[in-house]
Amino acid sequence: MRLRALLDTDALGLRLLGGEDELDRTVRGVMTTDLRDPSRYLSGGELVLTGLAWRRDAADSEPFVRILVQAGVAALAAGEAELGDVPDDLVVACARHRLPLFAVHESVAFATITEHVVRQVSGERAGDLAAVVDRHRRMMTSGPAGGGPDVVLDLLGSDLDLRAWVLSPTGRLVAGPKVAGPGPAPEVCAALAAEHLAAARAGRRGPHRMLVGQTTYSLFPIRSGGRSPQPAQDARDVRETVLSDWLLAVEADAGDWAEERLDLLQGVTQLIAVERDRRDAARTVRRRLAQEVLELVQTGAAPAEIAARLRVAAPVLLPGLGAAPHWQVVVARVEWDGGRIEGGPVAQALLEEVLVDPHVTGPEPSDRIAVAHTGDEAVALVPLPAVSTEHDGSEAGVLADALLAAVREPLSAGLDGDGRLTLGVSAAVHSAEGLRGALEEARHARRVAAARPGRVCAAGHQELASHVLLLPFVPDDVRRAFTARLLDPLRDYDRRHRAELIPTLEAFLDCDGSWTRCASRLHLHVNTLRYRVGRIEQLTSRDLSRLEDKLDFFLALRMS
Repeated sequence: MRLRALLDTDALGLRLLGGEDELDRTVRGVMTTDLRDPSRYLSGGELVLTGLAWRRDAADSEPFVRILVQAGVAALAAGEAELGDVPDDLVVACARHRLPLFAVHESVAFATITEHVVRQVSGERAGDLAAVVDRHRRMMTSGPAGGGPDVVLDLLGSDLDLRAWVLSPTGRLVAGPKVAGPGPAPEVCAALAAEHLAAARAGRRGPHRMLVGQTTYSLFPIRSGGRSPQPAQDARDVRETVLSDWLLAVEADAGDWAEERLDLLQGVTQLIAVERDRRDAARTVRRRLAQEVLELVQTGAAPAEIAARLRVAAPVLLPGLGAAPHWQVVVARVEWDGGRIEGGPVAQALLEEVLVDPHVTGPEPSDRIAVAHTGDEAVALVPLPAVSTEHDGSEAGVLADALLAAVREPLSAGLDGDGRLTLGVSAAVHSAEGLRGALEEARHARRVAAARPGRVCAAGHQELASHVLLLPFVPDDVRRAFTARLLDPLRDYDRRHRAELIPTLEAFLDCDGSWTRCASRLHLHVNTLRYRVGRIEQLTSRDLSRLEDKLDFFLALRMS
């Protein structure tokens, strides 16, 4: 804003004492001080407000004004509440240095002037930022010169003092301002993503506000293709995109923002959507490679042919790697209740997000993963530069438990009671001959995951060497009859007598039939434990010293 505009605002009670020729100066901020030397707190362009407490005699005015001029301030406003009229020596010093000087009437608080200036300057800076964002959008639309999402997030921080981050639907930090330090903690990002997905499924229009601890965040959807938010998208449209769209999380409460600022942030989301679309377009090559390899594997092509295709894929996915890496296969399926949505594309977009290390920031790491889809299923080829061995002897790489922990909270909110995501993970293989087996292994693991309760489930190859591989394929009526025959007598007894026979049975089997360890775990005397086990055997006509009966009880508990 211009100094001249301050005089035109009667509510500010300003009277010009000198510097009429300098009223076209631009005010970029405001500062109140009574320090004799406030230079360390000045950056130029400020309107300085002072109550003159720094002035002991007339000799103090000249050095004070000189300091202000050297700091590049726009003007000085002196209050009349303390000394009455502004001293002549200050008027003379300001005239000598061509520094505009205002008198502030004693009835006007400095806070009133400060609030007015800040409001005006912020509005103008928002307009300037809008112009920058528009220019940046045009640059990014025509080519990569714009610099990516980080640049516009830096602009939000520097020009509007807004800290903002781009998050994936799983809560991974995709982009953030480079000058603002680390972003929100991973658990906060996951909570924000969950709120965003839940709001989108409920049809609420953004921005969505969420309080985390003492901090309020406003969440703006970033729709792929720059789609404008619709007042009421049908459920089909929402479910096709909600699990893949990014979001902009702003550390501020947008509830009382003016329309101009909200429009500016919507422009920022559209700008970031351009970058997202460009990145998705760049994935076309990787997706095609994955599709070709998948078709070769499924049709039983010769290993040499598959190996040749992998040699083409390796440099694209892992540039600079000399030899072909090990590979893992991850299979995902997204299913919606009563819907006709093709789950394959949704699962494909999801895998391209969830297979990125959640602690790695930026949009690029996911470009090293090739994902194909067929029908309702998506299949990812995950390259591993080196396969190490963990302390327990298992091979490192993509782990089902880690995948589940990273995505369960936010994606459960996005699936919202009528969708399911199931994931299966194979072991690592080092040759083309192993890919067919790895694909089948991942599909079997996914079916094991599908038999479990919950909206988001995963299973790994380690579980396929266990009894859990068999349980999902037991018919439901057989499962119910088997568990009822063994466990219902114990449940009925527990209900009538509060005897805790079921917990005792679980602990006894978990302790491998050790009386001492089981009694210690349950905080019981061994004789009490023997009485309970005897009652279990009496009610079920089974003998817990026999391996066959132990196994039956174990399976019944697992299937119940």
